[in-house]
Amino acid sequence: MPPTPRPLRKLGFLTIGLFDEADPRPGHESTLEIIELGERLGFDSAWLRHRHLQYGISSPVAVMAAASQRTSRIELGTAVIPLGWENPLRLAEDLATVDVLSGGRINPGVSVGPPMHFDEVRGALYPDTSDVEDFSYERVRRLLDLVRGKPASDFSGVQGFEVFSDRVQPHSPGLGRRLWYGGGSVSSARWAGEHGMNFLTSSVVKAEGPEGPYDFAEIQLSHIRAFRAAHPDGEAARVSQGLVVIPTDSASADQRARYEEYAAKRTPRTAAPQGPARLMFAPDIVGTSEEIAERLHAHAAFREVDEVAFALPFTFEHEDYVQILTDMATKLGPALGWQPGA
Repeated sequence: MPPTPRPLRKLGFLTIGLFDEADPRPGHESTLEIIELGERLGFDSAWLRHRHLQYGISSPVAVMAAASQRTSRIELGTAVIPLGWENPLRLAEDLATVDVLSGGRINPGVSVGPPMHFDEVRGALYPDTSDVEDFSYERVRRLLDLVRGKPASDFSGVQGFEVFSDRVQPHSPGLGRRLWYGGGSVSSARWAGEHGMNFLTSSVVKAEGPEGPYDFAEIQLSHIRAFRAAHPDGEAARVSQGLVVIPTDSASADQRARYEEYAAKRTPRTAAPQGPARLMFAPDIVGTSEEIAERLHAHAAFREVDEVAFALPFTFEHEDYVQILTDMATKLGPALGWQPGA
């Protein structure tokens, strides 16, 4: 199998953290156990997907805080926090606090745009300011400035017995270099590069050209190249790819059948751009680690990255995730040239 120009350096995984509404603790506990397993297997990073008003992780920063106290090495990320739901100043404080508690291991990924189903939630989220909230890149820039230590207040000093700072506290100096933007368009890739962020590219991109044919890998590759062309670090700028891959090396016959059925149901949406946003979805890749590695080595965008955060399927059981992660770390990662962390 021919090597890629960028051998795989960092192997991570992404989870949505589903739970039962009537008894949410076991689902959250399962997520924490999966992160602990990831560290034992040598994964470099574990990422949490954000879900509001759903039965998935609604507060990934809180879950990262919990995970930071049950692990010692694995990096913890979000993919992604939708900033339309957040106050950048308060989020900057939370992120810095968890980064300090974790020993500098968090990788916050963010995105912009109005909150999903905004018309239905605006009265609860922004009852007085919904018509003037800015959901543009400016919201990200505010977060970047605050995390990187720019002033948040015109006042600092002592007032009575209390001492005040003019910047977010605690300040975690390395955090500003570990902020990621999750984007699926050329414009978002370029903006992230211009502002010195890292770039998360997933299994969803926008088909922005007026006519096909459309090739997911080539579209994603164009985003990676636009990002690096705009970034001060150029070709060294960090990009992480997040496809759905499901290795079956140690899977039972029942697991393999369920995995293949899951992927088959999601395959039709990959044939053409979907919806007004013209979203293109990557096919899920199911097979042995050798088969997956062969397909990834032929993937134009994968050949341009040296970090991945493979997305775990949403609706599987805990024991399925154990099998998938174990095969990723022991079979697929090495087939891609990766070595587990110590």
